[in-house]
Amino acid sequence: MPSATHTPEPTGTLGHSSHGTELQFRRRFPEPPETVWAALTDTAQLERWIGRWEGDPASGRVRFLMTAEGQDAPAEECRILDCTPPRRLTLETSAGQNIWHLRLALDHAEGTTTLLFAQRTGDEPLGSIGPGWEYYLDRLAAVLADRDPDQVSWEDYYPTMSRYYEQLED
Repeated sequence: MPSATHTPEPTGTLGHSSHGTELQFRRRFPEPPETVWAALTDTAQLERWIGRWEGDPASGRVRFLMTAEGQDAPAEECRILDCTPPRRLTLETSAGQNIWHLRLALDHAEGTTTLLFAQRTGDEPLGSIGPGWEYYLDRLAAVLADRDPDQVSWEDYYPTMSRYYEQLED
């Protein structure tokens, strides 16, 4: 987790999958996949680092509120395309006028769970998307390490990391 003496480094890369070109992030955790999965999908745990969902996931749709953005953040529709606990989650969510295609995959080997978090590239500039996901994934890491996610400072990510992500688009 970033601190006053440590500035986080960008980790995102461009990759390709059956979903197209994606901005991909990998994070490794000592927790089992079920623990990481719960932090990603259980609304009470999710709210600790990013937001919460409302509705019935079995319907294939929920509304997502990014409460880390403040209590006034509007709810966005989320369509669940694939959910295979505790390994895969693929969804589409509205983000203002845009649709974001997000993919999460968990793998476990030798006591380490690796999260692949990917967003299909599209209309929005990577210079803002990349730092945002770095920030939220570091908040997730803080929660999983039983640290206060509010100690992760947005100012350490944006605009500091923007140039790195803009260069990926070139």
